[in-house]
Amino acid sequence: MEMMAERIGVAKGTYARIEKGDPTVAMGAYAMALFVLGLGDPLGDLADMRRDDHGLLLDQERLPKRVRIRKSPASL
Repeated sequence: MEMMAERIGVAKGTYARIEKGDPTVAMGAYAMALFVLGLGDPLGDLADMRRDDHGLLLDQERLPKRVRIRKSPASL
């Protein structure tokens, strides 16, 4: 328990609360615990912008519908 708390960078009491699933512990502490245990990849996938279908759709809706090329005065 002491080694895990040290690796995560939290107090032993905080690590004990993580093991119990205490919702008042900061999400960063849970993320570090998963990373130390080698389970950080699914958490990284959760925050991957490429997997955010709704966000990608909103970005696509913000794109201009038409783009006009401005003619420079020299080409007239």
